[in-house]
Amino acid sequence: MNSSSTQFVTSRRMSAYEPIHQMSMWGESFMSNGNLNASASMIMDADTQLDNQSEDASQGILGSSSKYDQEATKPTDKVQRRLAQNREAARKSRLRKKAYVQQLETSRLKLVQLEQELDRARQQGLYIGSGLDANPLGYSGTMNPGCVAAFEMEYGNWMEEQNKQISELRTVLQAQISDIELHLLVDRGMSHYFKLFSMKSKAAKVDVFYVMSGMWKTSAERFFSWIGGFRPSELLKVLLPQLYPLAEQQHLDVSSLRQSCQQAEDALSQGMDKLQFTLAQTVAADPLGEGIYVPHMAIAMEKLEALVSFVNQADHLRKETLQQMSRILTIRQAARGLLALGEYFQRLRALSSLWTTRPRELT
Repeated sequence: MNSSSTQFVTSRRMSAYEPIHQMSMWGESFMSNGNLNASASMIMDADTQLDNQSEDASQGILGSSSKYDQEATKPTDKVQRRLAQNREAARKSRLRKKAYVQQLETSRLKLVQLEQELDRARQQGLYIGSGLDANPLGYSGTMNPGCVAAFEMEYGNWMEEQNKQISELRTVLQAQISDIELHLLVDRGMSHYFKLFSMKSKAAKVDVFYVMSGMWKTSAERFFSWIGGFRPSELLKVLLPQLYPLAEQQHLDVSSLRQSCQQAEDALSQGMDKLQFTLAQTVAADPLGEGIYVPHMAIAMEKLEALVSFVNQADHLRKETLQQMSRILTIRQAARGLLALGEYFQRLRALSSLWTTRPRELT
């Protein structure tokens, strides 16, 4: 038998065993993937390969078995990669869901705790401002009542600490105390005011109207209020006589600071006036009396977001004024200034209490 005949017989033998080899590969694909659609496509590809192999064998062409193995494993590798990607996506989705559930549970616990505090406050008949004004804890403005109560309770605690610090400053200034110890008291007093500014900033994000109106203050304090707090330049005018004697340079520095405060206050006030004007224009953009105003209210809401920035800038100016005064004054002058500042607000609250309880004539 010549070489050509040998090659033909060998090719015929391989083509006879090849279907058995392909069937075993299909069975492995079903077991490993469990995907009927993917396995069906593999069967079609394998059938096509088998037809091609038979045709090549009839023509006397001997293909390499490794070539068919590589062709058969290509779809399997692709499916495996896709399955791995799906498993990873599912794992990340489970983690996100778990984190979301935990966040909801934490929020629920905080809400329960706040409700318990509100119940205790109602039972005790708690009022802020040490009872100096008829502004009950349960005041409900546009802010959520729970948020109002939480802020006012926090402010009530702030006021208690403020009264303690004022009493302590009054005592130490009458006694012999080192500048180092006095410095610690001044720093603590400054930080206490900064804490109030931080509290107001958080409350303004919830309801800026509530903070700007000063409903958490007494009536006399609201009368002198400017963008939710005291006006720095006016306060310097009130406190300056309490700080004498001042050195010449100190007097110049305080005068310069007051002028800078006035300029910043004028800029903020002008910005507020402009915002109020544009807001009024937005609300009255279309003829009134038609009863359709929802689109304009959405635009007005966007403009009102700027009010939060005004509150924060005003408190930043107040904070900078306190810090600059502490740098200009000596440590004992700074302590006297903090004492005078605290007593000034105490007197305003006392004035509110007297006005509220004044005798009224019946007509």
